[in-house]
Amino acid sequence: MLTGKQKRFLRAMGNEMEPILIVGKDEITDNMIKQAADALEARELIKGRVLQNCADAPKNIASGLAEATHSELVQVIGRNFLLYRKASEKPKIELP
Repeated sequence: MLTGKQKRFLRAMGNEMEPILIVGKDEITDNMIKQAADALEARELIKGRVLQNCADAPKNIASGLAEATHSELVQVIGRNFLLYRKASEKPKIELP
């Protein structure tokens, strides 16, 4: 579980990031979960976007994806979300 200070730190890092995970009308698929897990292992912090044609709410999609990838949901703003998971080998981000 992330503290408020850690979430603020990660949100600041996420401001300049471009979304690398795009969720469309198919919502969460097995392939998307694998891509998100691989990206989290490589980067630790990823930004995603839920498209307009997705039937479910962005908060539900983000929390479902966080649960499926065993990561932390840092924030959801509009249709964008941030996920964080510490890398098992060679962590890059040092939390305060």
